[in-house]
Amino acid sequence: MRFKSLGAVIFAFAIAVPTCVSAQETVATTDTLVLSLDQCIAIALDENPTIKVADMEIKRVDYSKKEIIGQLLPSISFDASYSRTIEKQVAYMNMDAFKGLASLGGGAGTGGEDASGEASAPSKSSSSDGGIKMGLDNSYAMGFSAALPIIAPQLWKSINLTDNQILQNVESARKSRLSLVNQIKNAYYTLLLAEDSYRVMQESYENAKFSQEVYEKRYKVGAASEYDVLRTSVTVKNIEPQVEQARISIKQAQLQLFILMGMDTAVPFATNAKLADYESTMYDNTLSLSRSISENSDLRMLDIQTETLKDALTVQKMAWVPTLALTANYTWTSSTNGTPFTNIRWNPYSTVGLAFSLPIFQGGQRYSRIKQASIQVEEMKWQRQNLERSLQMQVDVAIDNIQMNVKQIASNAESMTQADKAHQIMAKSFEIGAASYLDLRDSELALTRAQLAYYQAIYNYLVANSNLELLLGNADLQKYESDNE
Repeated sequence: MRFKSLGAVIFAFAIAVPTCVSAQETVATTDTLVLSLDQCIAIALDENPTIKVADMEIKRVDYSKKEIIGQLLPSISFDASYSRTIEKQVAYMNMDAFKGLASLGGGAGTGGEDASGEASAPSKSSSSDGGIKMGLDNSYAMGFSAALPIIAPQLWKSINLTDNQILQNVESARKSRLSLVNQIKNAYYTLLLAEDSYRVMQESYENAKFSQEVYEKRYKVGAASEYDVLRTSVTVKNIEPQVEQARISIKQAQLQLFILMGMDTAVPFATNAKLADYESTMYDNTLSLSRSISENSDLRMLDIQTETLKDALTVQKMAWVPTLALTANYTWTSSTNGTPFTNIRWNPYSTVGLAFSLPIFQGGQRYSRIKQASIQVEEMKWQRQNLERSLQMQVDVAIDNIQMNVKQIASNAESMTQADKAHQIMAKSFEIGAASYLDLRDSELALTRAQLAYYQAIYNYLVANSNLELLLGNADLQKYESDNE
């Protein structure tokens, strides 16, 4: 079962934090949220708004597919109407053919005489110029109508288009997840680099502070000059801004990670790893690097778009195929004179039939649309070929950078070991007065530079490896999602 809220995630991880012996240490440890890289990624995949939007897009297109499928089902509607006649229609009849019959007697003309010899009055429904008014005052109609497509090729193929759109949204959501994993990893590595850099600068500051205290004591007993005290004091003051900058870098890296994870920035947070921990696995990872670009999200998206264009081409060809639909309606009608809604007499009327449509000529529009779709399919082939070459080149460059970073890490690790040993020797020499403060300070600076270069090389390796993973699209998303179950 997936976590429904970030609070549940935090609570679960907080329980997993090791407790300390003392009550005070236990409280401090429990209040601080200690998360691994995989846990950060799992939280981000569950809480990040971008991922939620991508998942909602999949649902939206799924409903769009259901909408098209609904067009294959019968459509039934109920309609009702009422109309009031203001001016009735007038009909005129040609009476020339009836003049002979009228002269023989028995034909009644307008204003003529009837059989008894009496004059007949004009009809009330006739107009003054001999026309006859047609229709009644009130007309009513209501009923049901239904239609069912029997042969609808374009509609059938449109379902394939929605299927491809769903696949595109699924791939888009996958790409968003891969990108988020890459961003989380880079942000986590940046935080580790900031923490390691802070420890190095703090250690350099402590060494400078210790040297200052030593010279202050020597100055008090007359074993050192005031210049030595001032020089060590200036060194301490110069390092303090660097320590503060390293501390701010940690805070900024944490904020960036919190934003990507969708977490509250007020939650105390700590990592459970150091950059040096990744050195032991980098050689095996480098040897097992993949060069396959089959899982690349851009390449897969292009393939889906190509299939979509092929289906669109088929839809355009289906425009030449006739369509057939079954129609039916059942209607009640009524017409009355005088006041509305009185003397209504309903008369049922129903029909069942087939509606056939055969497209013959539309000015060459269908032919032009088919040619456009065919050209787009051909364009996709060339775009895919170009994308494959570009991706393969990027993969080769990324792997070369990773291998270079691995060599750099090995070199910097050896350099750091030598710098640490040289610093220890110089520290002992300084304690017994065999080395000057400048010699000691030079060894400290060399060690600091070696340590920072070592951590920077590991960071570069990790970022390059993460970027290659994004490029290949082979991140194991299921592993991170299982952490939320």
